[in-house]
Amino acid sequence: MSTIKSMTGYGRYESVDAQKKIVIDLKSVNNRYCDVNVKVSRQYAYLEEKIKDYIGKRVHRGKIDVSVYYENYEEQNKAVSLDHGLLKNYYELLSEIRTTCNIKHDIGLSDLTRFGDIFIVRQAEQDQEAIWSMILECLEKAVDDFEAMRQREGERMAADLRLHAANVLSELSEVEVLAEQAAERYAERLRERMKDLLGDTPVDESRFLTEVALMADKLCVSEETVRLRSHFVEMENILKETGGVGRKLDFLVQEMNREVNTIGSKSNDLVIAKHVVNMKSEIEKFREQIQNIE
Repeated sequence: MSTIKSMTGYGRYESVDAQKKIVIDLKSVNNRYCDVNVKVSRQYAYLEEKIKDYIGKRVHRGKIDVSVYYENYEEQNKAVSLDHGLLKNYYELLSEIRTTCNIKHDIGLSDLTRFGDIFIVRQAEQDQEAIWSMILECLEKAVDDFEAMRQREGERMAADLRLHAANVLSELSEVEVLAEQAAERYAERLRERMKDLLGDTPVDESRFLTEVALMADKLCVSEETVRLRSHFVEMENILKETGGVGRKLDFLVQEMNREVNTIGSKSNDLVIAKHVVNMKSEIEKFREQIQNIE
């Protein structure tokens, strides 16, 4: 079974109890590198790098958007204090206004408490490690869900790659048979051409056979067909590997294309050319699919 993964996927995990609610969503699209974007409320911004580091250890490629929602239902400890300096300034300003405008109204508590900024509200410090521990537990499960979806998609992609590989190898088998007959077909064409030109004039058989031998050597594509088959063996090995293999497959498909192009240019045969076109078409489908693999 293949272990390759798609670069696209979605994962989610939600945890709700009497004390808290945590919801984590992940979604990804294709990208050459691993690019993680984390969306979390400002008060928990310290979690962002921790989340990126964790995902970076499990995902090799793809643009991943992570949304983290955390709500604590427990009563928050808050402390209220007074800004004495600011309170004194307000009192002095009110007193100056009272004197300047000859106001007889005394400055009272209600006058001063209208200025809300004299009160300082402090929230108890968060236990960052405890919060991270809870988030991490949920993040692991969300990523598990995310990875499971990418794995399922990867299995379908591997099946598709093997189908295209089988099609190429089928065409290649036809090419190998035709290539073996290429020299014979060339000899027949050459005899007919010489007969048209020379009529009944005798042909130097030795020179004729030498010409055919030279052309047979030029038309020989056995090295290319052997290498092309070896690339598909390597493809199967890569599909069984764990981790990111997309770059390996991308390099391999370039080598496949190179061998097929060489076969086409060397064979100089219309019948073989049709099979070469078919192989190139299948390899292009192969290449397009590889762009989605991690």
